[in-house]
Amino acid sequence: MSILIDAERLQKSYVVKKRSGGLLKSFVAPETVHVEALRDVSFQIARGELVGYIGPNGAGKSTTVKILSGILTPDGGRCTVLGAVPWKERVRVVSRIGVVFGQRSQLWWDLPVIDSFELLKEIYRVHKESYQKTKDELIDRLALAPLLQTPVRQLSLGQRMRCELAASLLHNPEILFLDEPTIGLDAVSKLAVREFIMDQNQKRGLTVILTTHDMDDIAALCSRVLLIGQGRLLHDGSARDLLMDRHERRITATLLKEPLPEWFRGIKVKHLHGQEWLVCFDPDQVPAAAIISILNERCGIIDIIVENPNIEEVVAQRYAQMEEAAR
Repeated sequence: MSILIDAERLQKSYVVKKRSGGLLKSFVAPETVHVEALRDVSFQIARGELVGYIGPNGAGKSTTVKILSGILTPDGGRCTVLGAVPWKERVRVVSRIGVVFGQRSQLWWDLPVIDSFELLKEIYRVHKESYQKTKDELIDRLALAPLLQTPVRQLSLGQRMRCELAASLLHNPEILFLDEPTIGLDAVSKLAVREFIMDQNQKRGLTVILTTHDMDDIAALCSRVLLIGQGRLLHDGSARDLLMDRHERRITATLLKEPLPEWFRGIKVKHLHGQEWLVCFDPDQVPAAAIISILNERCGIIDIIVENPNIEEVVAQRYAQMEEAAR
């Protein structure tokens, strides 16, 4: 197994100005707070893996990606990407990785798409024959031919994302970092992007690190997930294990009749508004089907939704478990 990314005990912190005591005080004598973006984060990623890197806003995902791509220097720990220290040998690393940021473009806004491709060819010093072959394959695979003469600013979000993916792969990188690649896309565009990413991983052996808030992206693409929260790595394992580890589930039901608490011993039942009720339960203790059956037989179901906790709640639950184990 060839390890392409090896991170050990990465640490990164920032000093952030805190606004307090009015505008004048904030300007003349600002208070500062020390924010730990990464705290002893360690992981390895092998060639050909497709890894999801998830967590809430401010968890440390973007900081990690910036360190791996050589943009930031960590305060502590060590890291190699393709055998090089990324912040010390950035040119060497950048020439062998691709990066797509969902809300930032590497294409020139006022130029036709094909002109951006040609400029990237020169920036990465890609051999003419290799560029032509890769460009033609990407244009065909992503159906870009009708878009090549269109200025980037005139593209829809879905069209631009397809062009961004092509741009990131023109120099045949070995690792692709994807930061929120499906954010804001419609359902059809999301499916097209996911299919392309999976195809590149499986057929080319491209190593992919995907950061996203979209758990559907994770479920569709990733066999392995890294979960980070408040700068600490909370989970490194299969996506299935993480999803199955969310103990509390919820049923939101619109009912014809009011449910009685004694029907649900040890289960939280809360009235939301009108005919809508919330039932929170542990699926290891009682299956959702049993609760739904009781609600339907005794109350009459008008509408029903069964949900898992969101990713922020998963992180909070993991921290609670870690704190309890440390006592």
